[in-house]
Amino acid sequence: MPQVQLCHHFDAGRCRSCTWLGTPYDVQLVAKQRQVEDLLAGHGLADASWLPPVASAQLGFRNKAKMVVHGTVEAPTLGILNPAGAGVDLRDCPLHTPGIRAALRVLAAFVTRAALTPYDVPTRRGELKHLLVTESPDGELMVRFVLRSQEPVARIRKHLAGLRSELPTLAVASVNLQPEHKAILEGDREIPLTEQETLTMRVDGLALHLRPQSFFQTNTAMAAELYRLGRSWVGSVAPATVWDLYCGVGGFALAIAGTGAAVTGIEISPEAVASARLSAADLPDVRFEVGDATAYAAAAGAPPDLVVVNPPRRGIGPELAGWLESSGVRHVLYSSCNAQTLAKDLDAMPSLRPVRGQLLDMFPNTAHYEVLTLLERS
Repeated sequence: MPQVQLCHHFDAGRCRSCTWLGTPYDVQLVAKQRQVEDLLAGHGLADASWLPPVASAQLGFRNKAKMVVHGTVEAPTLGILNPAGAGVDLRDCPLHTPGIRAALRVLAAFVTRAALTPYDVPTRRGELKHLLVTESPDGELMVRFVLRSQEPVARIRKHLAGLRSELPTLAVASVNLQPEHKAILEGDREIPLTEQETLTMRVDGLALHLRPQSFFQTNTAMAAELYRLGRSWVGSVAPATVWDLYCGVGGFALAIAGTGAAVTGIEISPEAVASARLSAADLPDVRFEVGDATAYAAAAGAPPDLVVVNPPRRGIGPELAGWLESSGVRHVLYSSCNAQTLAKDLDAMPSLRPVRGQLLDMFPNTAHYEVLTLLERS
């Protein structure tokens, strides 16, 4: 694959978040595939069962911007903080979609117009901590202002009509309150600013409704491929009942519903479950519940035919892995963003052997990825 032009922020040493950006993309893919194959080599996944890795666009793929706001009202920076604590402006970061890059220019001017004082970490003064911007495949935007207090909310509301005039793709806007002086992105309380409160993410024929505090994969094209593969692989074993544990906004569950299975999604985040229920409003054989994945499985009666797990980087852990091992479940679809914890979980499930695997490059220019494996009871 031809090497793309490097980011000028990377070239200048201002931002090195994309640690592999200087590595040719085909070399990146080979390195990731080799690491995953090595980690799972002892679990019976033969070379012939590995499908070719799914490549991503190297730039312009990221559908969400998480921008630290720094500087002054008159000259804000939107980006990251350097080691000295100064703001590095990355509003033209080439990882983001063109729509997000255009929006960040408008939002920087809005910070000045609405007199939103950037938060200063050393002095603990100021109000605006982060700007979080998500773009849907339809080109609509969700913008969230992460504030220390409600003090600027009235000014944001006052100037919101002007912002929407300059940014006609703005569909959802809200304020998130994060009053603590901690390195956390957002707080618990969300204040809607627009009548519309969900952003519709259309991926692979699904209409997923994203609420402000719901998680969604940052690479839309790879998310669509992930759900397409999930539907195909699950359909090939034709389960009658499926649990989607760690279901998030319901991507896998809703994709699998098209196979004819009765699907139950379990997710600990009420915001995500609210999003999933909205997306499933017209689907009778899909339901979503708020709950801990491990606790739900342990308390349930008869297991389903197939279980989907899509855990955070820490993996599913020994308790859920032990339950899956002893449950009699015939198949598990495991979507992992960390093959090291995947391998550890597989150690705890020796009766469930991988029969198919594929790497999806969800995070180009870094060492991270998503890997999908179908496990079958031996």
